[in-house]
Amino acid sequence: MGHEFSGTITHLGEGVTDLNVGQNVVVEPNIIAEDVDTGPGQSYQLSKDMNFIGLGGHGGGLSEKIVVQRRWVHPIGDIPLDQAALIEPLSVAHHAVVRSDATSGQTAIVGGAGPIGLLTAAVLKAKGLTVYISELSEARKQMALSTGVADEVFDPRESDVAETVRECTGGRGADVGFECSSVPAVLDMLLDAVRPGGVIVNVSIWGHKPEVDMPKLVPKEIDLRGTIGYSGDHPETIRLAAGGTIHLSAFITARIGRDELITGGFDELISNNEHHVKIIVDPHA
Repeated sequence: MGHEFSGTITHLGEGVTDLNVGQNVVVEPNIIAEDVDTGPGQSYQLSKDMNFIGLGGHGGGLSEKIVVQRRWVHPIGDIPLDQAALIEPLSVAHHAVVRSDATSGQTAIVGGAGPIGLLTAAVLKAKGLTVYISELSEARKQMALSTGVADEVFDPRESDVAETVRECTGGRGADVGFECSSVPAVLDMLLDAVRPGGVIVNVSIWGHKPEVDMPKLVPKEIDLRGTIGYSGDHPETIRLAAGGTIHLSAFITARIGRDELITGGFDELISNNEHHVKIIVDPHA
């Protein structure tokens, strides 16, 4: 298991000359057919039967060692290994922001402050947007504010989030919205909160079919877009983390050894997930 991981090179295959044993790296955990072009500008994440290492086989981040193709390996320089394990979800967030065509000076509303919602907000702030988040959980609201990824956080139990966003934008509405919760009410809020001609990116993976309020979407000419994984996003997310633009350490809420994987890992994410963003498993702890 494990598709979000970092590690140190212990061996190089024949013909690999641009990496070194002992070098710290992250792995872009794609499982993609050999003949798929993964060069610059290619949307290889959309290829047939795409899957992820650690989810669809090929070993994973909880292994002592793993063998991967050279094309999926990215050097991380001086980024600590624990923080580098978050490069993968940060790349998911980065790709979602790229899909939105968001630009500096715009306003974004993010629905949900779970791990991906928070990292999406972090990328948006790094790109110079004003960021609002809608979230119910007190712990997650505080995480959004303490990490500085949100300018304001709105609780839908306390106010009409869409109306509040319009008030904050002079009646215009947000330029872009991000669905990061898999909650139908959040999608409805985003359709209401974005301006006419705005963009909504669905980032979450739904386990059920939600209703989409087409009578809201159509007259506002809202552009509803999907996003999956990443394609060519890792180098930029590594640059953002290495340069200190995004501080990944703030999103690590616990560190455990492999012997604590059940009690300190899975049990915590099931029963206490509101208080966690990312729990790092250190195989040497």
